[in-house]
Amino acid sequence: MAQQLTLSGYTYTDDNKIIGIAEDPTKTTVYKKFAVKGPLASSFAIKKNGQLSVRPNTLPANTFWHDVTIEATTAEGKVVTNTFRIIKDQFIRNKVIAHRGAWKKSGTTENSLTALRNAVALGCMGSEFDIHLSADSIPYINHDPAIQGFTIEKTESSQLSQIKLSNGESLPTLLSYLQEGMKQNRTRLILELKPSVVSKERALLLTEKVIAMVRELKAQAWAEYISFDYDVCKKIKSMEPHAKVAYLNGELSPAQLAADHIDGLDYHHSILKKNESWFEEAHQKKQTVNVWTVNEKSLMEWLLQKNVDFITTNEPEMLLEIVQ
Repeated sequence: MAQQLTLSGYTYTDDNKIIGIAEDPTKTTVYKKFAVKGPLASSFAIKKNGQLSVRPNTLPANTFWHDVTIEATTAEGKVVTNTFRIIKDQFIRNKVIAHRGAWKKSGTTENSLTALRNAVALGCMGSEFDIHLSADSIPYINHDPAIQGFTIEKTESSQLSQIKLSNGESLPTLLSYLQEGMKQNRTRLILELKPSVVSKERALLLTEKVIAMVRELKAQAWAEYISFDYDVCKKIKSMEPHAKVAYLNGELSPAQLAADHIDGLDYHHSILKKNESWFEEAHQKKQTVNVWTVNEKSLMEWLLQKNVDFITTNEPEMLLEIVQ
């Protein structure tokens, strides 16, 4: 297997210049020497252990992102390089996750690019969207496994690309969604990888395709992951150990999730009503708690009293009024 090189983090702030550790995510290769390359190399420092940081007052102020190339050398002299997009962390932390974007109040289409733009414009902490794999292995954004009579997993992208949403936009690809989301550094992108209607192998292939695209676009700083398929969650963590991954289905306790290094639980509100102790148990294990799909003010307020980390809602405007 070819050596890999990733970072444990991709952001910095004015107060914290440390970005992350450069390493092999599979832990099979130990790098002995690191160097920063590229036009902005002098703006970054890297230690012997691979810790990358920003040198104070050296980065251009007219952009929030900067590409940096890291060169890592193994004990045998093998050189591995990779380029990463480092961004200034100005992400909002107000607990509001727009479910399929912000679409309901504005009357646009869920999971459309406009719904994503609306969530960003509102100032949501995150915007969630759903991903399926076409028959020719192109990731598309849609909630249901079928749209307008076409099962996405059984339809070629040549046909899917002709589909128009109710707001007139084309059925978005993951590529277009990530590119849109990467235009800003305020709202996180919450990628839900949908279970396959064809086979487990297709679900794992979707996982590989999504991670590959995130890496290709250098979108790691924006991306967080959720799924109802537990094997998908574990696959993501095996490929990207430092990515934030939460499980959706609801039957596993915080302790069970922690055993598999899953970062959080993201359960329907009825599950947390039955298992109120999971709020505290999850936080004791450094896990996050997200709850879906919460559209009533009283339930929002109850969850906030329970110190929930995130609330996924079709009514982000309502929740924003409560938390702000």
